[in-house]
Amino acid sequence: MSTPQINFTAFTKPWKTPLPQLGAFLQKLGFNGLELPVRSGYQVTPESRRTSLPEAVHILADYDLRINSIAGPTDEAMIALCAELSIPIIRICIDIPKETEYLVYEQRLQREFDALVPLLDRYGVTLGIQNHNGRYVANAMGIRHLIEKYDRKHIAAVLDPAHCALNGEIPELALDIVWSHLCMVNLKNALWQRTNGPEALAAVYTQYWTTGRQGLASWEQVAAELKRRNYSGPICLTAEYSDEAAVDHLIAEDIAYAKSLFA
Repeated sequence: MSTPQINFTAFTKPWKTPLPQLGAFLQKLGFNGLELPVRSGYQVTPESRRTSLPEAVHILADYDLRINSIAGPTDEAMIALCAELSIPIIRICIDIPKETEYLVYEQRLQREFDALVPLLDRYGVTLGIQNHNGRYVANAMGIRHLIEKYDRKHIAAVLDPAHCALNGEIPELALDIVWSHLCMVNLKNALWQRTNGPEALAAVYTQYWTTGRQGLASWEQVAAELKRRNYSGPICLTAEYSDEAAVDHLIAEDIAYAKSLFA
């Protein structure tokens, strides 16, 4: 059986450049599409989305790039606009407020999802829930427990193996846990870096965002498992690096590496 063609996209959060410039850059690197932030300060904002998002779709199509997902609001106007423009996924991460019990907050989230499902069904758009290290829904099992009762066409999993690895979760098990609901895979990489010396009373660590070859999450293992399962969804390189000044160079290195793993 041949390996399905992979759709490589880039999360464009690091770049606030004009869309024609951004489109030419991503096309040159070999991306097929992108995830666009709909946030204040970016090319498309929540206030301007009615006009600026259709313009973005049109501009980026000139560079053979499709907006495969957006990171932004989940109100009906956003869902309807995504449907109109054939943008299939709205991706979100979910933080757990301080002094809130996890399972109690999970029930609150599910009530919000219950209200969204009729809208997602009506417009044919998927809400993608991504795991995020820290005080968030942080790992594959967290996503699974939150969304397993929903149809994946409505609410699905966006697995981020780098955040899984920061929590000690290996790719094979993480993918197995969310496979029934998986709609997208993020690729970035990170490691824990100590920020104080060995003479300190207690060690302090922070995440250092690095290239695909260097972090805790094995992109090779991620790719091997996805190929074994004949995954055909999008893979989004999220272009997150602690060395922000080197993002253009590092994303070029990472897309080449990612493509080699799926060749």
